[in-house]
Amino acid sequence: MADIFTKEKRSEIMSKIRSVSMLEREFARLLSKSTHPLGYRYRLNYKKVPGRPDIAFVSRKIAVFVDGDFWHGYQFHKRRAKLPNAFWVTKIETNMRRDRRNRAALKKMGWTHVRIWEHDVRKKPDACIRRVMEALLSK
Repeated sequence: MADIFTKEKRSEIMSKIRSVSMLEREFARLLSKSTHPLGYRYRLNYKKVPGRPDIAFVSRKIAVFVDGDFWHGYQFHKRRAKLPNAFWVTKIETNMRRDRRNRAALKKMGWTHVRIWEHDVRKKPDACIRRVMEALLSK
């Protein structure tokens, strides 16, 4: 299926989809205010476990993923029809399958998986920090 937008229009649309990396760093900075005083330390983009978690509390085996709504398929069933072509549908479905595989592999290794959605970090960061703290305190 051909794209319904011109190359320039598609570029403009895609430029509005922001990377989550700045959001991940900001969330990690906020999280450190709650975790460091309690002695919890984390690593960013920890490569030694599946999925390369954005934040990993290695000693507690807790992997935190700050996932972008678009790229990781938040409410994908509603957004799917609005995607311009099959490439994006395939791309996001592949990301979602990979996320499920990584979550299963982490669980098999004894890790706790905490997924934080981009929109939640933007709208209610305190609730997101509370979710991570609950995971830390329960282990």
